[in-house]
Amino acid sequence: MPRPFASAQVAFGLVSIPVKLYSATEATEKISFNMIHKDCGSRIQQQLFCPKDERTISREETAKGYEFSKGQYVLFSEEELKAMEEKATQTIEISEFLPREAIDPIYFQKANYVAPDKGGDRAYKLLAKALEETGRWALAKYAARGKQYLVILRPLENGLVMQQLFYPNEIRSFAELDLGDAVVKDNELKMAVQLAEMGAAEEFHPENYRDEVADRIRGMIQQKIDGEEITSLMAEEPKAQVIDLMEALKRSLGGARSGGSGRGAKQAVTRMPVKTETKRKPAKATASGKPAAKRATR
Repeated sequence: MPRPFASAQVAFGLVSIPVKLYSATEATEKISFNMIHKDCGSRIQQQLFCPKDERTISREETAKGYEFSKGQYVLFSEEELKAMEEKATQTIEISEFLPREAIDPIYFQKANYVAPDKGGDRAYKLLAKALEETGRWALAKYAARGKQYLVILRPLENGLVMQQLFYPNEIRSFAELDLGDAVVKDNELKMAVQLAEMGAAEEFHPENYRDEVADRIRGMIQQKIDGEEITSLMAEEPKAQVIDLMEALKRSLGGARSGGSGRGAKQAVTRMPVKTETKRKPAKATASGKPAAKRATR
């Protein structure tokens, strides 16, 4: 049973619903590499260095500052930083109900599950059902941890999800990009639509996908632990070429037909070939001077 990270009140009109918030996602193990001193195998430590005084300083000698001009900072004490924080109200204050199509997913940030707290079951179910029936999402403000968040409450299965949103100033404009001025031909569009329909599916099955790169890296790390040398022979990346769009569409449709018929047919994907060679070598000594343990291989 997951533990809630916060308690809150969902407020709309004169209705107040006591709820608990749970993280909707679980971070996978992050593959990270540390800086090691090659000679002794010890992990190195970073120090705080003042380039003006040319010496290492302690953390007690530091303060937080804001750069208002190049190389010029105004310093803030811990009390001043606390005074600038938003006061936590633990209230999810609904301001309006919007059609779910009105909010583009580009605004989506972190998602959290919302569950009813003691005495809030009936009102919680009522709000979830109302959102489901109307096809709308509840836009709200939520103040916590010194910040104010823009969020939406949306129905999912039998409950509610609180989706944190980016503010408009955090979204970059498409106007910053050069999208070109190409004209789409009718026959090209027809074939592209046909290709999309041949590979269409009606349901999303995330369980069919894995982080293949992370799996490969974990496997190679295990090989190193087992004392094997890893050599990766990567084929040279093909250079970008100007293609005949119509010919590429025709060939894509031909490949889709030969691979299967109807919606959901899988498309053949051309991947860069990767060859992996392993060479057995004695395990290096660890920082303790003992050889790394080896696993039995078949």
